[in-house]
Amino acid sequence: MIRLLNVMRSLKWIRNLLFQNFGWKLLSLALAVIIWAVVATEPELATFANVGLEYKNLPEGLEISSDPVSSVVLELRGPSGALRGVGDAIHPEVVIDMSGAQSGEHTYSIGDRNVKVMRGVRLVRAIPSEVRFNFEPRRTRMARVNVRFLNEGQNGYQIESYKVDPPELEVTGPRSHVSRAAIVVADPIDLAGVTGTAEFRVNVFTDDSFVRFLDTPEALVTVTMKKK
Repeated sequence: MIRLLNVMRSLKWIRNLLFQNFGWKLLSLALAVIIWAVVATEPELATFANVGLEYKNLPEGLEISSDPVSSVVLELRGPSGALRGVGDAIHPEVVIDMSGAQSGEHTYSIGDRNVKVMRGVRLVRAIPSEVRFNFEPRRTRMARVNVRFLNEGQNGYQIESYKVDPPELEVTGPRSHVSRAAIVVADPIDLAGVTGTAEFRVNVFTDDSFVRFLDTPEALVTVTMKKK
């Protein structure tokens, strides 16, 4: 008797589950079928997308010393509705995991493993299909600030002395590039109207794009002029 009651309760629960709000459930099913039919009948198209190249997990103390690859072209194929989102609200992603990188050259393939695309779209190929990076240990050193002057002597005055503060700036980057960066260069200082002592705050730059400053790249130059 108890078993029969349990069976009847179970049947009642199943009936309520199936038929409660039956109209809404039927409508939801109909909408799902319509959406599936629309998607299934969409023509399949192909497109090319220019995607920025990203990377992650570069080991600490290691630097990329080769010319950077900033983007790749992806050939994508899928329903026209899905492809309309490419380059708009939905962006494919190319992310390279560099966790195993070591000093020297390393080539990474671009494929399904590191390309993320929207649902319903598949990757046909990447152009280029491989990218190569050169890795070097990071190095830091002090580089002397080289000061340049313009129009000295035009007003009858010449430089008696000058002081640069700081005289050196700390730079860092790939080892081979930093090894050559013994000097960094300040913007030129115009002395056309200077007759006594003057101070100039100038920006400092390095002509090697792989080398960067650890502090603010500027210096204070104090110039004392004397009459010829």
